[in-house]
Amino acid sequence: MNLHVRAPSTMSLLCLEASARLHSFTAAAKELQLTQGAVSRQIQTLEDRLGVRLFTRTREALVLTDAGRYYLGEIEPLLQKLERATANVMALKGRGGALSLSVGASVGTYWLIPRLPAFTRAHGEITLNLGTRVGPVDFRTMAVDASLEFGDGLRTGLHNEFVLPLVLSPYAAPDWIARHGKSVDANTPRASLIHHQTLPDAWDEWFRLDGIPGEGGREGPRYEIMSMALNAAVAGMGVALLPPYMADDMVALGRLRRLSRRKWRYAKGYYLVYPEESAALQSLQVFREWLQEQARESA
Repeated sequence: MNLHVRAPSTMSLLCLEASARLHSFTAAAKELQLTQGAVSRQIQTLEDRLGVRLFTRTREALVLTDAGRYYLGEIEPLLQKLERATANVMALKGRGGALSLSVGASVGTYWLIPRLPAFTRAHGEITLNLGTRVGPVDFRTMAVDASLEFGDGLRTGLHNEFVLPLVLSPYAAPDWIARHGKSVDANTPRASLIHHQTLPDAWDEWFRLDGIPGEGGREGPRYEIMSMALNAAVAGMGVALLPPYMADDMVALGRLRRLSRRKWRYAKGYYLVYPEESAALQSLQVFREWLQEQARESA
């Protein structure tokens, strides 16, 4: 059985993407600086190659078939990577490279970005593009080279390199402390314990480790990302378990106080995750080395 399938031409894929986005072969031809007939022939050749119809015509516009929507969804990330690579080579003239990175919102804002000026000074030849999302990146559908994300480091089929632990302590605003006391204990109102959606068991574990009778429960407000929990604590809405890299500035400003000397290292941490196809990128290799150095210095 012959498993080799010759890929369609890049031009035919560009014609597919433009025609689908603009709902017109004529508009796609204008954007791509081709004739309408040339675009139509590219689509026809692609349909013949695939053995399916990709478009249907209505009175109003050109519409993708189910097969067309599926196929376009699969190739769009590849076209985005091709566009990015082409732009990088043209702009940088081989002097460096670019790295597209997905970063967890809180660790990106409060730990990574404050350190990036040093990276830029040392590696001005590399353009670092950052995006954010909650949860693990799907490298099949997102046009990113790597991800600095919170997890257990066990993502199958990907490189998982440990970068930073998540170390937590309780913090609260001075006015909250004035009302409820200088520590978290069995008498602390459970409704004032601020929860992170990604750490649903954090308060229960803190109570156990700190020897506090009972459980943290689920009565308090729940926020999707840790920076929201930080801001809620600063606003006096309750007490939050936070890492020092997020809370230290607010402590220095007198807007938060730490309620325990204990530090708790959560079971999960931050990992640099990337597919095999990204492993050879010079920009990623440089960033990895720098990232690990920063993690060691902040330990």
